[in-house]
Amino acid sequence: MTLLLDVRDLHGLPGGPFAFHLEAGECLVISGPSGIGKSLLLRMIADLDPNEGVLQLEGQTRAEMSAPAWRARVSYLAAESGWWAETVIEHMAPRMAAAPLLSRLGLRPDILEAPVSQLSSGERQRLSLIRALIRNPRVLLLDEPTSALDPGSTTLVEALIAERRAAGMGAIIVSHNPEQAARIATRRFAMTAGQLTELAGP
Repeated sequence: MTLLLDVRDLHGLPGGPFAFHLEAGECLVISGPSGIGKSLLLRMIADLDPNEGVLQLEGQTRAEMSAPAWRARVSYLAAESGWWAETVIEHMAPRMAAAPLLSRLGLRPDILEAPVSQLSSGERQRLSLIRALIRNPRVLLLDEPTSALDPGSTTLVEALIAERRAAGMGAIIVSHNPEQAARIATRRFAMTAGQLTELAGP
């Protein structure tokens, strides 16, 4: 495998130092009690919250890149992402790249023209994933990406992420669902107060 992301001596509000690596095609799943800092850890990796440490993406350090360039390649997706414009299509760039992914996630073709205010939480969650994927990140940081979805939609999301991983993308996913973790993880970590411990087995 090819080393994709290397995290060393990362620390910030949720504690640390955290150290781990992610290879191309891997899916790391992080579990742990609510409020322990799992989301903050993902946000630190994406350089969205204050942190210190040495991070490398495909051999290039985060310090060598601008913050927007790093976040385009190491993309964080919250469980409930923000929406800043009235319609869905205004959030999609490039716009044409979003359309082919709609049916893959069980979404109707005209939903891109819909007002965000009329979307269900499950529709927003799937569209947020599309919004992230069309930017072709090298690493996708997902915080409870199927928390608002039914089992059928969850299966579609997991399949699409697996397809991108097969093409070389890496994923780090926070999940409270042990069955999901067993399905998708290549490696699993448990987060306790200020620490991250790799668990035995996938």
